This record gives sequence, C-alpha cells and structure tokens, in this order.
Amino acid sequence: MSNRIREEFLQKTEPVRLNKYLSEAGVCSRREADRLIADGRVTVDGRIAQTGMRISPGQEVRVGRKVVSKRDEMVVLAVNKPKGIVCTEEKRERNSIVRFLNYPIRVTYIGRLDKDSRGLLLMTNNGDIINRMMRSANCHEKEYKVTVDKEITEEFIEKMSGGVPILDTVTRPCRVTKIGKYTFSIILTQGLNRQIRRMCGALGYEVRDLLRVRVMNIRLGSLKEGEYRKLTDEELEELYSLIQDSPKR
Repeated sequence: MSNRIREEFLQKTEPVRLNKYLSEAGVCSRREADRLIADGRVTVDGRIAQTGMRISPGQEVRVGRKVVSKRDEMVVLAVNKPKGIVCTEEKRERNSIVRFLNYPIRVTYIGRLDKDSRGLLLMTNNGDIINRMMRSANCHEKEYKVTVDKEITEEFIEKMSGGVPILDTVTRPCRVTKIGKYTFSIILTQGLNRQIRRMCGALGYEVRDLLRVRVMNIRLGSLKEGEYRKLTDEELEELYSLIQDSPKR
C-alpha cells in the first residue's frame, strides 16, 4: 500500500477527536465545540459526550437533537482565480468559476471578483460562513494589489484613502499605500460593485491589473494561478474567531 493510499485509508478509519469532528462538519470552531461538550449539549450514541473523547466511523453524534454527519463536512477553499473566469453559478456560462473549478461537491464563492480581476477567491459549501463574511456591516478586510495607467501621486493616495464618491455614495475610508510608480495596495472593508475600478475612474485613472491578495486572515501566498487548496486548521480556527460574533444576516 502506497504512503498516499495508506494515509487516506487511515483518515477514513482512525478515530478523531470529537471537537475536530464537529469543526470539520461545519458546526463550530474546536474551542466552541469544547464548550458545547462541557455544557452537556453533545451526545455520542445517545450518551453525553466527554471532553477529549474520540469518534469512530459509524458512531452517531448529536448536538442537541440534530445529528451531525461527516458527510456534511465543511469545505473552505482558497482559489487563485485567473482573469476571464466569471463568479457565477449560471450553468450556461462556459467560463463560470464553478465549471472552471470542477470540485467534486457543490461549493460557491464568498464575495465576487469581477471577470477582469484575478487572485484570491474563497469558496465553500457552508452557507453560515458566507452570510457572516458577506454582511457589509461586519467590516471584514480584503486586500488588493492594483496597477494603474498613470503615475500615482500623493493626492491620489489621499483621495482614495479618504473616500471617493461612486454609485450615489461615498466609499468608506480605507488604507492605501504606494508600492511602485504605477502600483498601490488597498485594504477595503466593503464590497461595492467594481469598487476599486470605479474609485480609480472617478479620479481619472484606469486599472490595468487588479490582484486580490488577502481576505481577512487568508492570504494568496504562493498559490499558483488557476489552482486551489483547502484552508489549514489554523486558518479555519482564526477565521471562526473573526466571524463568531458577526450577525448571520
């Protein structure tokens, strides 16, 4: 048996800690799972669960009256979206992100990147995470690297940072830093339609390239264009902590 096959086999058959089981099923973070267990709200095969216990395949886990199944395992992916790929679930769109990714289970995007933009896109099968992250009042950060057609001036940086009138509103103040003659980074806490392109356009600049490099605590890093990866346990734990107090709607 090859190492890879053996590892996959062990993952399917070895018992896992109950808090990890609940986290991977998308119920809550491991820390919150420990609280639920300590409060006696989790049962295994009809008996009140104990902190630190392990779950084997075939055992029934419930939180309250709800059965929790690893078949409902939460998936959160970091995707490096190329230009030309459209954030849509429309089946008639040949270049949709869903068709491009071709993931074996149904996942959808958390926040769009327009067709001409590239970089980090998060995708998941967990609707609760989507609701909490997408609510604009939660002010979750998104960071971009932007290249424009003209030399960047201090006046441009100041106006972009302070708020720009677009779409019958004024954008929230944001952090803008010049990183090259034609390139700047910008950290937004809102997601208006084509916001960065509209902000630049209002100030007489045209965006030549727009790359998203971070969403909250998740970074694009060295992920190659067109590829994806699952979030690490550490990334998921931090993400949970950032959104746990966010309203779902």
